[in-house]
Amino acid sequence: MRKIQMVDLKGQYEHIKDQVNQSVLEVIDSTAFINGPEVQQFQKELEEYLDVKHVIPCANGTDALQIAMMGLGLKPGDEVITADFTFAATVEVIALLGLTPVLVDVDPVNFNIDVEAIKKAITPKTKAIVPVHLFGLAANMDEIMQIANDNNLYVIEDNAQAIGGTYTSKDGTKTKTGTIGHVGSTSFFPSKNLGCYGDGGAIFTNDDDLAHTIRGIVNHGMYVRYHHDVVGVNSRLDSIQAAVLRAKLPHLDTYNASRRNAARKYSKAFNGIENIIIPTGYCEAENAVCDVCDCHVFHQYTLRVLNTDRDALVNHLNENGIPCGVYYPIPLHLQKAYKDERYNESDFSVTNQLVKEVISLPMHTELDDEQIEYITTTVINFVTN
Repeated sequence: MRKIQMVDLKGQYEHIKDQVNQSVLEVIDSTAFINGPEVQQFQKELEEYLDVKHVIPCANGTDALQIAMMGLGLKPGDEVITADFTFAATVEVIALLGLTPVLVDVDPVNFNIDVEAIKKAITPKTKAIVPVHLFGLAANMDEIMQIANDNNLYVIEDNAQAIGGTYTSKDGTKTKTGTIGHVGSTSFFPSKNLGCYGDGGAIFTNDDDLAHTIRGIVNHGMYVRYHHDVVGVNSRLDSIQAAVLRAKLPHLDTYNASRRNAARKYSKAFNGIENIIIPTGYCEAENAVCDVCDCHVFHQYTLRVLNTDRDALVNHLNENGIPCGVYYPIPLHLQKAYKDERYNESDFSVTNQLVKEVISLPMHTELDDEQIEYITTTVINFVTN
């Protein structure tokens, strides 16, 4: 059996090696390292793929979130509601801009922000909601957009883990995640479903005026060289990373299909096992992965293990050559940087439980049946003994 990787970037690279190498060498030969033709072409190709009017590439996913908020003109003291159960970057940028983070609980089934908790958290100071499409599954955007419309709020989608995912609205409309709210952001960190070989990110919007503002912000506030019209930052996707992303983008749907296929095999093995709760989308489907939609792109395959020492399971897997992750071991509201006397522990019952139970198994495009069988057997033997 091949060595099991949490993310097998080398195996993925082997399939696109010639194209990646040629594209990178062409960038080096051109010496157009910043905002070169590869960046501009990638922008156009991603716009077409996402069916969105504007893609603005930037340096990383955290910058993308921050710049999206800057573009909306949010002011210090404005409240921004987001999920307690996510990576710190989501709340980090809120705090960096002098905005007020308002953390709320998540849904116990899909791990995404709880729409009822959003409603309870809205105050006269609330200006925006940041849903995170956690682990590759879209948040409940129908409900979130309705809440935003009813309360005159912005919606900023954190799409760092769900690039290529499709959200199906109640009316049957299918839309790519990251393009539903007023503005969306993503990360091209190497381990993402669409990842480069360094750092990278992008912002998405269908709003022409907002896109214009953001294009200035990412480039020191300039639209004309040395004319600084808005307060900006230096956040640009470099041409070599754009070349890598251009090579990968045509394969993204195949990559996501491979992840769903691996998830389907995981879930089939775990189905019916006491003490294991498998991840699910919004569709009722056999083995928790729908065969007729793209609601989940499985950036992570995350189990809940009940009545089990989760940390002991982590150690057991590692001892048996199986890498795994705990995303996330500490709620944001208990992190030293984001503690706030406004929060009541009773408002975070789901998150406080999830951090004790979740474990993410290897998930990438190169997983094979032998590896999946070994991983699932090792997990099942531990939780059933």
